[in-house]
Amino acid sequence: MMDFILEAWVSAAIERAKASWVLGAGKPWQPGEKLKLLFAGYNGTRNTGSDVRPEETLRQLRHILGADNVEFTAMSQNFDLTRGYFAGAEQVHLPDVFPPFLSREVPKHHGVVVVEGSAFKSKFANALTTMIIGSLGMAAAQNKLAVGYGSEAGQMDPLVARMCARYCKSSLIITRNEESRTVLRGLGVPTELGTDTAWTFEPLPPEYGRKALTDAGWDGKLPVLIVCPINPFWWPVKPSLVKYAACAATGAYRDSHYRTVYFHKSGHDVDAAFERYLTAIARAVEGFRQRRRVFTVLVATEALDARACRGISEKLGGELPVFTSEERDMYQMVSILRAGHMMVSSRFHGIVTSMPALVPSAGITMDERIRNLMRERGHLDLLMNVDDLDLEPKLLAALDKLATEGERIADGMARTVVKNLKVMARMGVYFEEEVQRRYPEFPTRKGEWSWEDYLSPMNSSLQRLVAAYS
Repeated sequence: MMDFILEAWVSAAIERAKASWVLGAGKPWQPGEKLKLLFAGYNGTRNTGSDVRPEETLRQLRHILGADNVEFTAMSQNFDLTRGYFAGAEQVHLPDVFPPFLSREVPKHHGVVVVEGSAFKSKFANALTTMIIGSLGMAAAQNKLAVGYGSEAGQMDPLVARMCARYCKSSLIITRNEESRTVLRGLGVPTELGTDTAWTFEPLPPEYGRKALTDAGWDGKLPVLIVCPINPFWWPVKPSLVKYAACAATGAYRDSHYRTVYFHKSGHDVDAAFERYLTAIARAVEGFRQRRRVFTVLVATEALDARACRGISEKLGGELPVFTSEERDMYQMVSILRAGHMMVSSRFHGIVTSMPALVPSAGITMDERIRNLMRERGHLDLLMNVDDLDLEPKLLAALDKLATEGERIADGMARTVVKNLKVMARMGVYFEEEVQRRYPEFPTRKGEWSWEDYLSPMNSSLQRLVAAYS
């Protein structure tokens, strides 16, 4: 019922925005003005992937459009957790109850750019997808730029899917895989094929990651195994006033409380599945450690993952170091990930952000994101599912491959990184063309440009990969 109320509220707000525009409220972009763009996403919860994506999108689009021609604003759910992020952009607070915010904020801008990866799916939270559709829908209703940049689509509940079909039909969604295009085209939403936007991210120098590991007990010699677990079973998050009242009054549902009126999926089945997942990973890691001398660390690339990391550490005697984004920002976290020598991750961006450093990785997936990436890399033999009954032996076999077939794995990753850099550059072309379509008088670049010119400047390690694998 709460999801329904939220979806109806946003739909009504889009219709009001359209009516006010028709009646003359607001004004379009005018030549000579800076193009004001609002970047919509799940930022400010210390989800490393959700923060890296807008960071790189802002850098790329500022580079393409010209810093003097644009004025960017990024959403944040907590300014303290995005301090120092999104250089050159203003930050605006996205509240949990967001429809009034969208009605106020979207009309202040000349367009909306969605920087959320899992934008069009009910897997995590209908509220998030509703916010994304609302942002795009209000911009499109006022004949403004409305672009999803590196977004992904999956299964959506019927009402959310109908909202997407109705209010995103005048948007352009540049998806990060072909499977997402198929979903959106089935709803009549215009798409182009793109990729994730984290490929160009530059963390702190390698020295930071190595020092963090050394401070945690690494001797500088043993191979470092990084494990990035999650709780894959407590999604989706749903709002509930009943649970909120009970939690406030008696403490009930406290373990599944996300924030304000939002609660994770909970129950005996969820707890049992999570316990099986943690146990399988812990046993596989222990079996691998008995075969090979490695230094093992657990990394929570989203603050929510700290519980899973500590659960595995406890099963292995409680001595394994835990690094969490609760305590470190995205520049620090990715530097640590790239200092590893092997990785197993249930976090998509744990894998993506470590790939430019060619850290051999295996994935334990809860949805299509890691599966699509491993297929692209040619590494389906390194893919497992979170609910596999034989997860422990599968993971142990994958860890053995990471240790013995690192060169083969790194080669597939390097080719995938360079391929995606080129696709990301093509996304920039699509975006520039969409700006020209909406605002023909906007001063875009003239002349011939190489594909590298559509990316923000690449660091030396990416340049070496491009030179070797382009």
